[in-house]
Amino acid sequence: MILDFDSCYRALAARDPRFDGLFFVGVRTTGIYCRSICAARKPRAPSCRFFASAAAAEQAGFRPCLRCRPEVAPGKGSGFSLEEAIFRKLQSRAPHGDSVEKLAALTGFSSRQMRRLLQKAFGLAPIEILQTERLLFAKRLLQETGLPMHDVALNSGFRSLRRFNTLFLSRYGLPPNGLRRKAPSGRRPSGDTLELRLAYRPPLAWRELMTWFQARATRGVEAVTETRYARTAQIGEARGWLEIHQLTRSNALCLRLSATLTPVLFPLVQHLRELFDLDADPDQISSHLRQDELLRPVVERHPGLRIAGAWTVFELGLRAILGQQISVPAATTLAGRLATRFGSRLPGSRHGLTHLAPTPERLSTLDPSELATIGLPLARAETLCAWAQQAAQGALDFPPGTLLETAVRRLREIRGIGDWTAHYIALRALRYPDAFPAADLGLRRAAGLNHPQDLVARSLGWRPWRAYAAVHLWQSLSDSKHANSALPF
Repeated sequence: MILDFDSCYRALAARDPRFDGLFFVGVRTTGIYCRSICAARKPRAPSCRFFASAAAAEQAGFRPCLRCRPEVAPGKGSGFSLEEAIFRKLQSRAPHGDSVEKLAALTGFSSRQMRRLLQKAFGLAPIEILQTERLLFAKRLLQETGLPMHDVALNSGFRSLRRFNTLFLSRYGLPPNGLRRKAPSGRRPSGDTLELRLAYRPPLAWRELMTWFQARATRGVEAVTETRYARTAQIGEARGWLEIHQLTRSNALCLRLSATLTPVLFPLVQHLRELFDLDADPDQISSHLRQDELLRPVVERHPGLRIAGAWTVFELGLRAILGQQISVPAATTLAGRLATRFGSRLPGSRHGLTHLAPTPERLSTLDPSELATIGLPLARAETLCAWAQQAAQGALDFPPGTLLETAVRRLREIRGIGDWTAHYIALRALRYPDAFPAADLGLRRAAGLNHPQDLVARSLGWRPWRAYAAVHLWQSLSDSKHANSALPF
């Protein structure tokens, strides 16, 4: 978003939730920065400065508002520039405590190159982005959980409580304990659970998301109803369960999770934001897609339709491979068998959740004939083994700025992964907004076209949101009575 002063001030005056997280406003007279939806009294225009990120506002000397809480604002969705991709990578890794040099290696650049790119695009150094994200996440934990102060510091990426206290006080003008005393206590579950809120930019087609996930829920790993999503989760050594539902009176989801997942709160929240596409800008996407007469009816029937994402690239790839040449219910049955046979048990979970999803390390050690015992053709079992081996070796990690064409080509190099599967993985798991599996039977049926080449030609006008166009076309099939045989897995 280009920070035009007049446009930003009008959005601020209207408290328009569609702009939440797209910019922040710093108020010179108070030294505080807010979200566009802040309920505080509207500041006069001469007192306002607008920033593209919370990190930029804090670098300019502003403190986050305790009322609207900028740290919980939705993100900016899929950016199209290399600099934006690097910025999001730093945000996602902030609480891990990585050095700038290690982060640069993860992006495929030297630390000097990364600093130059970020400074030119955002006026920020990598360390400034990292410190802001760590502090904002710590602020969130202080206000929404009852975690001990030491755990708050460690989970936010600080290696010592002393360093955390010093930086927090210098940046926000009060010690962490002072902020906790100001925080409401109504959302601090005690015992073995924690609760957080995940904001999104409205509208959100939650019912449609739940319908999609419910039809594809892996038995024992996921439990989905019309209103709630629950699953088991493993990140590193941390294991546990989570459940999430929509809050009816605010633009947010409520996340409840087992306390065993506390050490991985930040990456877990990132997983969920991608799973439910919470950082999308539905107004921008729909205004583009509704220009096409084919898409306009479904866009208007289902405002806020999102891409149903994936917990991991590996997990979605497993599902896509299992579903090759069979129906959605049959693929769901096989996924349940795979989890029961090769996933670890997780006792003490809720909602009938019993198993963790199989890991690439576990499946990569198996012989294809053993995998085939769940009811797979041997050739497909061999593809699953090849997929798991590639994942275990890190071949499914794509650095920021990787082009869609490059990602698809690399995926197709894996045994048994064709063009449709590669584009489907790129669409749902790698989150490329322009990924488009033109060979998909359902997409061609929804568009009334017989050949993939004709669909590709028709889709050019949907760029750069062809992935969302695909989701709307699949939804149009779901709206009909005879959709099951044409929907993807």
